[in-house]
Amino acid sequence: MTDRSDAPAPNRNALWAEALVAEFEAAGIEAVCIAPGSRSTPLTVAFADSDLTVFSHLDERSAAFFALGRAKRTGRPTPLVCTSGTAAANFHPAIIEANQARVPMVVLTADRPPELRDSGANQTVDQQKLYGDAVRWYTELPEPEADDRKLRSVRTTAGRAVAESTGTPPGPVHLNVPFRKPLEPIEVPGDVPEGFPDDHPLAADGRDGPFVRTAGGRPGLDETDLRVVRDAVADADRGLVVVGPADAPTPDRAALADLAAATGFPVLADPLSGHRFGHATPDDGGPLVAGGYDGYLDAVADSWPDPAVVVRFGASPTSKVLRQYLGASDARQFLVDPAGEWREATFAATDLLAADPTLLAERLASALDADEAGDSGRAWRRRFVDAEREYWETVESAREDRLFEGGVLSAVAADAPDPATVMVSNSMPVRDLDRFGEPRAAALTVLGNRGASGIDGIASTGLGAGSATDDPLVVVTGDLAYYHDMNGLLAVRRCGVDATVVEINNDGGGIFHMLPIEGFDPPFTDQFKTPHGLDFEATGDLYGLEFERVADLGSFRSAFADSVDRDGTQVIEVVTEAAESHRYREELAERVGRRLG
Repeated sequence: MTDRSDAPAPNRNALWAEALVAEFEAAGIEAVCIAPGSRSTPLTVAFADSDLTVFSHLDERSAAFFALGRAKRTGRPTPLVCTSGTAAANFHPAIIEANQARVPMVVLTADRPPELRDSGANQTVDQQKLYGDAVRWYTELPEPEADDRKLRSVRTTAGRAVAESTGTPPGPVHLNVPFRKPLEPIEVPGDVPEGFPDDHPLAADGRDGPFVRTAGGRPGLDETDLRVVRDAVADADRGLVVVGPADAPTPDRAALADLAAATGFPVLADPLSGHRFGHATPDDGGPLVAGGYDGYLDAVADSWPDPAVVVRFGASPTSKVLRQYLGASDARQFLVDPAGEWREATFAATDLLAADPTLLAERLASALDADEAGDSGRAWRRRFVDAEREYWETVESAREDRLFEGGVLSAVAADAPDPATVMVSNSMPVRDLDRFGEPRAAALTVLGNRGASGIDGIASTGLGAGSATDDPLVVVTGDLAYYHDMNGLLAVRRCGVDATVVEINNDGGGIFHMLPIEGFDPPFTDQFKTPHGLDFEATGDLYGLEFERVADLGSFRSAFADSVDRDGTQVIEVVTEAAESHRYREELAERVGRRLG
């Protein structure tokens, strides 16, 4: 931590801000996102004078999603700083996503002093508890003052904020920070008494390390409850392990591989789970990772027996087909959640296990007889082995057949470098990755904003994630999401992030072709698909990007391979026809049904 005792703060605002920033540094925070403004000047100056990396953003909404992306990639918060007024309101969408998706975040909103609130003072809004229940913890800091007890409170609050944001479950924390003028680091005689650092060294300089440390345990089951789960799993000749979206593999990859080996169960892995990619193949000793279930479960549901037991980790799966399959099953379903919260909207789970996923998987694997479990489910496992082979052979032939949206996502999953970070947008891209992204051993970190599932902030989230790693970065977005977050593209230049941006342009909301409203036109075209007719090529010049439009899948794969292998940011636009792509998805589903029928 920086020792500032030899250079007393020039005024009380600077004293306050320097203490906050010093504690963030001591807590292991490495970077901060700042949106320019006047009222937040003390915080901005203190962060700029620290050892933290500062990412400056002109747009508050983009800043918040950039911080969200960094936290998704690192598991640690990247504090957000803004001035007072509507600037703070623009953080709200990303805060909602962080809350729903359990992403650590620390938000610092500068505010007017109390006497200016509810007075008609310019740029003054009610910022107290501005984000409601979307934050794990809210507090307003005391008004700055050279006071020993208050300054120790500020230091403690900074440490608590980081701990709360990374707790169980992780999520956003909001600190409202009021400042009176002067906001700049100018000398104010008497504001900080000359002897204050010597008289109050703990308050002025903190401790050697964090002012307060928070230690947390790992929730686990007692032996009786673990035995119940163990017996249910051991007695089942038909079982599944389902891993839903999570920013880091949940449970970790080694623990999941051990559990799959001990049970013999297939692993149905969401593309955002951290397990669709990165495991060795079964031939090389890895688990049977099934990724084609979205394309065949509804075709075989009536002819296959139900699973007898299901162990579920992570958030609710992206796949509607899988959710409905599990919802219709009479299996005993164990839902594992470290916070003990309910994240299963079909209400089919029979048991909620408030336990650390990795710890539970390790203990359960150790408690099982691997030989017995592996033999009992041989026929059940063979069903998934055969279905996966048939399904991916169908997809491979389709990928060579024509250009369609699912083929683009299939190519991204197959061709992304090892390792790579891949950010995929909501609406159709994540669904196409789920259906057409074949499992592979490459170490792909695949991220998405599935907490609230909005299309806002996709580019910013991806660029934020890319700022935290040296891996090649791929951002896959639809045209509406690209349009929605064009401001975020400024981070390519301002924050020094390189990316391959795959923009799938079907001229509007292609996902609505999946809904019954497609058959009602009007109002379908004008009010739902909403074609925009925009030519995005100009964004290349505007944001300093290389822009290329491709017309077929072969050209896309060539452009993609070239982009991920060199510096700079390239936007590869793939123009598709939404209705045609959807009809082709339906045709592929029919092909799979016939092959598995």
